[in-house]
Amino acid sequence: MKTNIAAFPVLATAKSISVIMVSYMTGPALLEAITAVLADKSITEIIIVDNGNTDSMRKSLSDYVGGSDRVKLLQGHGNIGFGRGCNYGARQATGEYLFFLNPDAIVPEGTALRMANAGAGLTAPWVLGAMLRSPEGIEQRGGRRRELTPWRAFATFTGLSSFPGIKGFNMHGEPLPAGLTKLPTISGAAFMMSRASFDAIGGFDERYFLHVEDIDLCHRARLAGGDVAFLPSATVLHYGGTSKVRRQVIEREKLKGFIRYFWNYSDKIWAKALCVIAVPFMSVAIMGRAWVMAIKQAISGRPQA
Repeated sequence: MKTNIAAFPVLATAKSISVIMVSYMTGPALLEAITAVLADKSITEIIIVDNGNTDSMRKSLSDYVGGSDRVKLLQGHGNIGFGRGCNYGARQATGEYLFFLNPDAIVPEGTALRMANAGAGLTAPWVLGAMLRSPEGIEQRGGRRRELTPWRAFATFTGLSSFPGIKGFNMHGEPLPAGLTKLPTISGAAFMMSRASFDAIGGFDERYFLHVEDIDLCHRARLAGGDVAFLPSATVLHYGGTSKVRRQVIEREKLKGFIRYFWNYSDKIWAKALCVIAVPFMSVAIMGRAWVMAIKQAISGRPQA
């Protein structure tokens, strides 16, 4: 059940905010994302975790951010995964607030401070998600989500959730809340936590390599008695699909993440048995979707979010 809570205005007060950005073969959007962060003077610093980019992009990164006292560029560690990369960046951060931002997400000036002000009114350990919009201005999938269950995962990836009465995992097609709203799950593409909240739940579970680690993070925050919330006024442009990695590879990691998540939080034998039974169905649904999206991308020439 969603619960509306009061919206928080941007206050003229200083807060220590660190942006943490994990990049892997991102492409030109990375420099645009960094430029937007540096244009916001309310952001104290940006930690760029380079999990792997082309030689030309790495040179561009070094040239672009070299000499800036607001940028920490972490390189040479290889592709350690998204969650582990976020944890690595968080260990280097000095901010009271940690703003995790995808490397293809463009954050408008004032958004970070607005989120920090809103988060200060939540129950710790809290997680606060932003509104994700496509370049066309449409709300993207994943910014606000229900509790993840095997049925909702299956309904979402097979398209059953498009039928009346069947609710999937994502909520982007539903009316937008007027203000700050508690939800079970938000997206890892653009979200904030206080340093104290992040440390209280131990950061990301590094057993997830890519995908579902954000869902797990939200789940553990709620298990610890904290709030997970969505702030519609914190709008972030998210390109999506900029990483030069085959869709099938990405979706395979997503499948592995779902299986781990359901197994971790199935506390009864029958629930674990149901998880095992569901694996082949989830595999067909998720990997089938990956091939369909890859074919559509090949035909259109555009990434499929």
